[in-house]
Amino acid sequence: MDQERAQDIINSITMINVKYHGFPVYLKEINPDQETATVFPLDEMDHEQDVDLNGLFEDGP
Repeated sequence: MDQERAQDIINSITMINVKYHGFPVYLKEINPDQETATVFPLDEMDHEQDVDLNGLFEDGP
């Protein structure tokens, strides 16, 4: 996923489904200098982590 689309998802007022290597995650913020994003799994909201943007995919149409 590119940084611009990731930021669009963060700014969206509707919930957009995102997966990181097949696991549903909540996209919290973008770290543009490292080309990473801060996310947490939807089933483990206290497990925040930084992941590479290339592993993020929008799920759905």
